[in-house]
Amino acid sequence: MTKPSLITSTQQFVQRLRSENEVLDIHEEIDPDLELAEIQRRVVQQKGKAILFHRVKGTEFKVATNLFGSQKRIDIAFSKRPVNLIKQAVNTLETLFPPNLNKIWQAKNLAWDLLKVGSKKVANGPLLQNQINDLSKLPQIKCWPEDGGAFVTLPLVYTQSPSSQKPNLGMYRIQLFNKNQCGMHIQIHRGGGFHYHEAENKGQSLPAHIYIGGPPACIIAAVAPFPEDISEILLASLLTGSKLKQIQNPQYSELPLLADADFCIVGKIPPFKRKAEGPFGDHYGYYSLQHDYPYLEVDKIFHRNDAIYPATVVGRPPQEDHFIACYLQELLTPLIKMVMPQVKSVWAYEESGVHSLAAALVKDRYPREALTTALRILGEGQLSLSKILMVTDKDCEIKDFKSLFQIILERIDFKKDLFILSNISQDTLDYTGPKVNEGSKAIFLGLGEVKNKLNKVFNTNFNDQRFSSTKVFCPGALVVQGPSYSHQDDLAQILANNPAIDGWSMVFLVDDAEASVLSSQDFIWHIFTRFEPAADIYARSHKLIRYHVSLEPPVVIDCRMKPWYPKELKSEPSVINKLKPILDKYGLT
Repeated sequence: MTKPSLITSTQQFVQRLRSENEVLDIHEEIDPDLELAEIQRRVVQQKGKAILFHRVKGTEFKVATNLFGSQKRIDIAFSKRPVNLIKQAVNTLETLFPPNLNKIWQAKNLAWDLLKVGSKKVANGPLLQNQINDLSKLPQIKCWPEDGGAFVTLPLVYTQSPSSQKPNLGMYRIQLFNKNQCGMHIQIHRGGGFHYHEAENKGQSLPAHIYIGGPPACIIAAVAPFPEDISEILLASLLTGSKLKQIQNPQYSELPLLADADFCIVGKIPPFKRKAEGPFGDHYGYYSLQHDYPYLEVDKIFHRNDAIYPATVVGRPPQEDHFIACYLQELLTPLIKMVMPQVKSVWAYEESGVHSLAAALVKDRYPREALTTALRILGEGQLSLSKILMVTDKDCEIKDFKSLFQIILERIDFKKDLFILSNISQDTLDYTGPKVNEGSKAIFLGLGEVKNKLNKVFNTNFNDQRFSSTKVFCPGALVVQGPSYSHQDDLAQILANNPAIDGWSMVFLVDDAEASVLSSQDFIWHIFTRFEPAADIYARSHKLIRYHVSLEPPVVIDCRMKPWYPKELKSEPSVINKLKPILDKYGLT
C-alpha cells in the first residue's frame, strides 16, 4: 500500500479530502456577510463535510471551511504519526538513562524523525507568485449579526521577540478595518502580546506577518498551549513530517516568509496606537465586546496562484474548533505528564469554551499533594487561564464530565476542599469578572474514599414561587430555575437558606433548568460560562478558619446571566430566509 504523501498546503489538503469524499462543493454565489457562516454552522451541526465555496461575493478567492470538523479529517491531515512520535519521545526520555547500545539502537527511528523537525531556507515559493495591496480584495467574512465587521478567522500571526528574535506563531483574530489596516487582537497572555509589549517598551513598531492557509499543521500549532519559549514552528514541522520552507529575503520582508502559505499580510504594529476592535461572536458562545487593541499597518499582501482562503466560524460549542481542541489535548498530554509526573491526566472541556472548566487526575501521596499539583497546573501555559479546576485521585475517565463530577461530589469536603483564588488574571474573552482580564479561579478537590451520600431525587416543596423548576443533573447536583438576576440579584443566598435543598451538595441557580440538563454538554455551557467563583458562590453559612473560607453545604452557584454579560450568539432570521433555497438544496434546513 502506498504511503500517503505529506500535506504541506491547503490545496493538497482539499484534494486529499476530496479523494475521501469529504468535500461539499457549493457553486452558488454566497455572501460572506453572514450567509457563509450560517451555512458553515448548519453543516457542523449535521457533522457534515468540509465546504469549498467556489463563488464568494466580492472576491476572486475560493473559501474553504470546516476543514478540521471531524476526527476523520483530523486523521487525514496528520495521521497518528505525531501522537505516536511524542509518546515515543517521552518514553525514550524516561527510559534512555542510563544509556546502553541497545537503548540507543531502539531510539534510532525517533532520532531520524526528529531530524526532520524545524525549518529550512528556500529562495522562492508559491506564496510570492502574486502581490496585492488592498485588504478589501480578501473575503470579507462576517459571522454574527452584531460583529463589528469582517474578520480573518484562521489567521496565523507570526512575530519575533525584538530582543531575542525568538519566534511566535499565534492565532489572534484579525478585524479588517480598511484596505491597509487591520486589528490585532493580541491578548496579554499570549506570545504575540509579549513581543508587542517588548517592542512598545523600546518605542518600536513590531514587524508581523499574518498568514492565511498553508500547511494545515500551522493552524494546529498556532493554537497549541505551548510554553512561551517553545517554537510553534517546531510543532508544525513535527505534525507535517518535514521541515517548513521559509523564504528569508529583506526585499520582501525583514521576517521569514512561509513559502507554502496561501496568503501573507506583511506589515508592522505601531507602538502606543490603538483602534476600537470588535464586537465579535466568540468561542464561548457570546459576543466579546468592543475594546481598543493594537492594529497592523499593512505594507503588502502576497498570495499564491491557486490560493484557497481557509476560514472557520466560532460560536457556542461544539463548533469546528472542538475537534482541534480535542486533538491538541491528545497530542500534548504525554508532555504534560512528563513535566508534571504527579499528573496522570488533564482535560479542558471544550464545551465550556475550553478555559472555563478543566479537570485533572493526579497522585495524592502525601497530605494536600493534590493541591500543590493543582496550583502547578494553574501556572502552566494556557492552562493558567482555566477558571475552574476539578481535581481527583480516583482513577476515572475525566472526559466523561458527569461521572467525574459525581466522583468530586462524593469526596469533597466544602469546609476545606474548595479553594477560591481572587483578584487574579482571567481570560480576556471571559466577561464574568469585574473587569476585562480580571477575575478569580476555583479549585475543587475530590480525594480519597467516598465521604458523602448524594441525593438522587428532588421531591421537596420550596414554598417559594420564585423557584419554578428543578432538575437533577447527577447525584448531588440540583439545578433550580429562578427569575432573572436583574429581577432579584440576592436570590442565590435566599436559595441557599431554603430548607428544601437540605442534603444536596451543590445547587445551581439558572435561567432555564430544562435547557441546562439536556446533556452534559448543555450543563457545562450553561453553568460554567455564567459565573465567577469569587462573586457567585454561596453557602448555607461560611467561616474564616486559618484564613481559609470554610463553607457549610449546600453550596449554591448563581449561574444566571448577569446584566453586564455579553449577549448570547443568535443567527439572523432574515439571512436564514434568504438562504432557504440553498439550504434546502444541500439538506441543511
